[in-house]
Amino acid sequence: MSYDFKQIEKKWQDRWDEENVFAATTDFSKPKFYPLVEFPYPSGQGLHVGHPRSYTALDIVARKRRLEGYNVLYPMGWDAFGLPTENYALKTGIHPEIVTAKNIAHFKEQLKSLGLSFDWNREVNTTDPSYYKWTQWIFLQLYKRGLAYKKEMAVNFCTSCKVVLANEEVVGGVCERCGGEVIRQVKSQWMLKITEYAQRLIDDLEEVNYIDRVKSSQINWIGRSTGAEVDFTTTAGEKLTVYTTRPDTLFGATYMVLSPEHPYIDQWAGQITNMPALLEYREKAARKSDFERTEMQKEKTGVEIEGVRAINPASGKEIPIFISDYVLMSYGTGAIMAVPAHDTRDYDFAKAFDLPIVEVVAGGDVEKEAFTDCATGVMVNSGFLDGMKVEEAKKAIIAWLEKEGKGHPKVNFKLRDWVFSRQRYWGEPIPMVYCEKCGWVPLPESELPLKLPEVADFHQTEDGQSPLAKLDDWVNTTCPHCGGPAKRETDTMPQWAGSSWYFLRYCDPHNDQEIASKEALEYWLPVDWYNGGMEHTTLHLLYSRFWHKFLYDIGVVPTKEPYAKRTSHGMILGENGEKMSKSRGNVVNPDDIVDQYGADTMRLYEMFIGDFEKAAPWSADSIKGCSRFLDRVWGLSKLLIPGEGYSKELEVSFHKTIKKVTEDIENLKFNTAIAAMMALINEIYAKKGITKDELHDFLVILNPFAPHLTEEMYEKHGFGLMLAKEKWPLFDESKCVDETVELAVQVNGKVRAKIVVPVNCDKETAIQIAKDNAAIAEALVGKMPIREIYVPGRLVNIVIK
Repeated sequence: MSYDFKQIEKKWQDRWDEENVFAATTDFSKPKFYPLVEFPYPSGQGLHVGHPRSYTALDIVARKRRLEGYNVLYPMGWDAFGLPTENYALKTGIHPEIVTAKNIAHFKEQLKSLGLSFDWNREVNTTDPSYYKWTQWIFLQLYKRGLAYKKEMAVNFCTSCKVVLANEEVVGGVCERCGGEVIRQVKSQWMLKITEYAQRLIDDLEEVNYIDRVKSSQINWIGRSTGAEVDFTTTAGEKLTVYTTRPDTLFGATYMVLSPEHPYIDQWAGQITNMPALLEYREKAARKSDFERTEMQKEKTGVEIEGVRAINPASGKEIPIFISDYVLMSYGTGAIMAVPAHDTRDYDFAKAFDLPIVEVVAGGDVEKEAFTDCATGVMVNSGFLDGMKVEEAKKAIIAWLEKEGKGHPKVNFKLRDWVFSRQRYWGEPIPMVYCEKCGWVPLPESELPLKLPEVADFHQTEDGQSPLAKLDDWVNTTCPHCGGPAKRETDTMPQWAGSSWYFLRYCDPHNDQEIASKEALEYWLPVDWYNGGMEHTTLHLLYSRFWHKFLYDIGVVPTKEPYAKRTSHGMILGENGEKMSKSRGNVVNPDDIVDQYGADTMRLYEMFIGDFEKAAPWSADSIKGCSRFLDRVWGLSKLLIPGEGYSKELEVSFHKTIKKVTEDIENLKFNTAIAAMMALINEIYAKKGITKDELHDFLVILNPFAPHLTEEMYEKHGFGLMLAKEKWPLFDESKCVDETVELAVQVNGKVRAKIVVPVNCDKETAIQIAKDNAAIAEALVGKMPIREIYVPGRLVNIVIK
C-alpha cells in the first residue's frame, strides 16, 4: 500500500525547520561529532543526482550519531565566487551577486527537499563580506610572515576565460572550467609558499585516518625525492645547477637541457650565435601548457645553444646545451643533466638529435630501452665509481661532489608554490596597495573587509588585467604606511581561497571579532569525518591542510590537522555508464525523482545503488525496488500484533540486523545495511506479525535512511513526539552468533548439494550429514571415497574414483 510521500515529507521538513531540530548546541560538555561534506558551487544548473550521494551518506552518519547522544555539527554553505558566474555576467550583463543569490536559493530548496539534516543556522557564503573579511585577514597573516609574495613568472593563461590558472586547473592541456586553450605568459603574480610545508604535509598524514588512495594522491602530488644538486661550469663563465635523483649516473651525462624561459639564454645573448632560432622556439613553447610540454609520448623537440657549452664535473668533458619545452622553469632549477643510457625521455631526445649515449650502469640493453634496475646495477664507465652497486655509488659521488665543491645532497619536491592571483572581478579583493616609496603595503586589519566594488563592465582590460583596474576612484588610494599616493591591487583571489578555511567558520559563523572563538574551535576541531570527491584531493585538500597548519603555527587553531578522517565517494554515472553532463544528455534531475517517488526513495536508492566508494550507473528501473520497499514498511502498520519486546521467531534476526546496520553505517556499507533491513522485513511479512517494540526499533534503524516516512509512522503509533530525538537501539552480541551454518557439498570438486550443520560441527559429523543428503548419497552409489575434505564454515568435498 503506497503512502502520500508529498504530504508527509513537506510536513516533516517544515517541523524540523520550525523546531530547529538539527541545530548544533553550545553545550560543550556533550560528546561532539563534526561531519563535513564539501560545500557546493551554486551553479545555474542546480543539483543533479550525483551531488546528493555524499550529502546523504554523511547525513545518515550524522542522524545516527544524534540518536547515539552526540552534539552534532552538520553544516552547509556555498563556495560562491568563481568564473562560471562571472562568465554568465559577461554574457547577460546580470551582476554576479544577483545570479549567485538566485542560484543559492534554488540549491537550498533542492537540499531541503531531500530531508538533509543540515544546521542551517550556520550557513556560510564565501561572497559575503562578513565571511571574506576573514579570508583577507588570513592572507595578510601569510604576507606578514613571508608566505605570500609577488613574483614575475610564466603562468598558465586561459585564452578564453582571460585568467591565470594554477597547474592543477589545467586538465589535458586545457582549462578545466571552460575547455579553452591555455598558453604560457609572464605576469606578476601573488604566490603562496606552500613548499615551506611540503614535508609536514607528508609526515602528518601518519596522524590522520585517510583512506589509502587519498593519502597516496597527496603524497604523489607533493612528490618528495632525494638526490643531489650538481654544479656544471660553462664556457660562458656561469655555472648551471641541476637537481638529480640519480647523481650516480653523472659520468653518463652527455648533454644538458634548459627551459626555453631560462634567464641565462638572454644573459648569454652576446655569445650565442643562433639567438633567433632560440627565441622562435621560446615563442612556440609559450603557446603550450605545462601538461602538453611534459607529456611523455610527444615528439621530442629542441634547439642547441650554439656558442656556449657545459663541462661535466665528473668527466671534465665539454657537452652541448639544448633548450627544450619538456624542461620547465617552475620545476627544480629549470635545467637538467641528460643521461640517455638510463632514461627513456633522454634516450628519445638523444636519438632525435644524434647525441652520445654512454652506459654507466651495466646490465641493461640500451638500444631496446631495457634500462638497468636502480637497485641491482653495477657501475661501469664511471671512473672511481666502477664496480660499485648503485646505492653505494650514490653515496660516493655525493661525498665527492661535496669535497670538490661541485654539489651537495638535496631533498626536492615536485610541489610548487601556488599562484594566488586571478585577473577577474568575481573574487575576493586582495587587501594590498602599492606605493612607489614603500613598495607593497598591507591594508590595516581594521579596514577589513575590503569590499568588492560595483562595476558596470565585467570584461578584462585589453592587456588582461582585472575589470577592477578600470575603476580609477577605487584603485587610487593612499599608502597606509607613509600617507602618499598608492594604488590598490586589482587582482582578486582564486576560488579556492574561501574554501580553504570554511570548516573553521562553521564552528562560530556569526563572530565578527575573530574567525571563530577559541572555545568553539577547541570543542569542534578537528572535523571528525570529511567526505568528498577524489578530484579534490590534490587541490582543495592540500590547500586547506596548508592553511590550517599555518593557522596552527600562529596560534589560531588548536590542531595540526583540520580533518581527522577523510573518505571519498564514487560518482553516480548516467544510465549509459558515462559521467553525467548536459552535453551527453544523461543528467538526472533530483527534483524529478523526488516529485515522482519522494525524497526517502531517492535517498534510499542513492545509498543502495552500489559500493559507496565506487562509481555506479543510475537506473530508472532499479529505483522502483526501493519505492516498493518503503511501501512495505508503511504496510507494517497492518501487521501489528499484541506483545512486548522481540518475538522468539524474530529476536535473533533483529539483534543481527541492528548490529549490521550499526556497523555498516560506520564503514560506508550503506547498500548492505539496506539489504539487511530488506531481508528483515521479508521475515516479518513471512511471520505475518510484528510487535510494537519490534516496529519501534525497525523505524529507528531505518530513520537515517528514510527520515520522513519513519517520523510519520513513529508519530502515528504514539512512540513519542519526534523520532529524531530518540535513542539508537543496542544489540546483544550473544544473540548475533549463528547457531547453524550452511555448507556447500562437493563431489570431486563439483557442488552437488547444500547442508545445514551446527556452527562448531566436527569433521566426522559434517561428513556424515553430507553423506546422508539424498543427492550426495545418489552420487556415491557404487563409488569408493578416496578422500574426504572438510573446511569448517565453508564446504565438504568428497573425492571418489
